[in-house]
Amino acid sequence: MGVGERSAVPHLTPALSAPGGGEGEHGRGAVVSRIERRFADLRADGRAALVTYLTAGDPDFDTSTRLFAGLAAAGADLIEIGMPFSDPMADGPAIEEAGQRALKQGMTLRGILELVCKLRPSDETTPIVLMGYYNPIYRYGPEAFARDAVAAGVDGVIVVDLPPEEDAELTFPARAAGLDVIRLATPTSDEKRLPLVVEHASGFIYYVAIAGITGTRSADSADVAAAVTRLRQFTPLPIAVGFGIRTPEQAAAVARAADAAVVGTSLVQRLALNLEPDGTAKPGLIDAVLADVEALAAGVRGVQRQKNLRFGDRRGDKAK
Repeated sequence: MGVGERSAVPHLTPALSAPGGGEGEHGRGAVVSRIERRFADLRADGRAALVTYLTAGDPDFDTSTRLFAGLAAAGADLIEIGMPFSDPMADGPAIEEAGQRALKQGMTLRGILELVCKLRPSDETTPIVLMGYYNPIYRYGPEAFARDAVAAGVDGVIVVDLPPEEDAELTFPARAAGLDVIRLATPTSDEKRLPLVVEHASGFIYYVAIAGITGTRSADSADVAAAVTRLRQFTPLPIAVGFGIRTPEQAAAVARAADAAVVGTSLVQRLALNLEPDGTAKPGLIDAVLADVEALAAGVRGVQRQKNLRFGDRRGDKAK
């Protein structure tokens, strides 16, 4: 996005009434957001969520749009859309390369909001969360971004490089607009820091299961379970676990402990394996990625929970 580029997305009617975005159970008024509604519905069904990540505009705008449009039917309960950035410090080679492909195709933050606008007419219920870095949001303008993101149909944002001490310029306009700001917790977040991490967070908490970049290794399931138990002492929000989840078996293991399993790198890698040498999509790319999503969804949905438990009470979970 060019320097000074500002609110360029047409103002739509914000999705602020159920099941749209808005201020939910955790201190933001009476309207139920898509994210809150989805987790409540899953709690009633007795299962965890599958959250899928792909980079916007990879390998091109049209293919990316069709991929995102197919995720919910393939089994994704929430959709994370990666905002490509030139210096993705938390991402491994696969997602970094995906971002470079998208940037070469001209993807911008404005383009991502246009993509979401295209998705919403056919799917008004699946929560959409943008994930990336702060520079593009800063250049767009935090207030304009929050307003335009909600108008486009975005429900939440995860900003990897914006710590709680410095995120007020985004958090407060986001809260006013009805956009959830989803905070990150890590294995190094201790009891002194966690209260700050969860303060003003909304939507859910994203637990980064490994110390390091995406796609490099997997966390031990026992360590993940212990971390989730500890996090529940600090927040009533749902807890999603990401980084290092690649297979249906790993997703199922996370689903036994957490409220959601987040899968990104393996899907991005599947996409990359279905590119021609010139970087264009092979005919079977979309089907290949969606087949992986279906397998991951089957893994997550194979973990049965007690129904209608409040977040934090996960006793009695078992594998079907």
